[in-house]
Amino acid sequence: MNREQIWAPWRLAYIKSNAEKSEATDSGDSVATPENLSLLAGGDENCFLCRAVVTQGQRENFVLRVQEHTVTVLNRYPYNNGHLLVAPKRHKGKLYQLNDAEHLQCMQEVTQLIRTLEELLEAQGFNVGLNLGHIAGAGLPGHLHWHIVPRWSGDTNFMSVLSGVDVIPQSLDALWSALREMLQKVD
Repeated sequence: MNREQIWAPWRLAYIKSNAEKSEATDSGDSVATPENLSLLAGGDENCFLCRAVVTQGQRENFVLRVQEHTVTVLNRYPYNNGHLLVAPKRHKGKLYQLNDAEHLQCMQEVTQLIRTLEELLEAQGFNVGLNLGHIAGAGLPGHLHWHIVPRWSGDTNFMSVLSGVDVIPQSLDALWSALREMLQKVD
């Protein structure tokens, strides 16, 4: 696939200004939380996934199911119809913090849900992934979660995937100059 690049050098100031901000946490409005909520050990009361683990079966919280090691919820802010989140039950933000059983069940759940969405929604493809860390786009960086996004021919989401477009926040000339200056200091 041929790729195009959209130059957006004005975004560099925005990116740099956010580099020192602390990682974002969930705003708290994603899940209705009972006052007597008892989280799992190590859970975070501000984490909608930790709350979802103990509020299973509550339709208003969009919890699809809770298994031995995983929780699956509908994304409240979907990129496409059928956008799901699969997470380990434990509040862990790094892949290496999961044990083998959690890794396995997360992948088994992703696999099962893809099959289910193929049948239910007649999805023609999927974007499946996770954002590791706030800087990589994780809106909830403290609790790993895989996104499952069904796709159909002609849908318009994910500009970079569908249309082969990348947004580059700095011109090549500006990058060259900055790198050149840094390298001259080292020499």
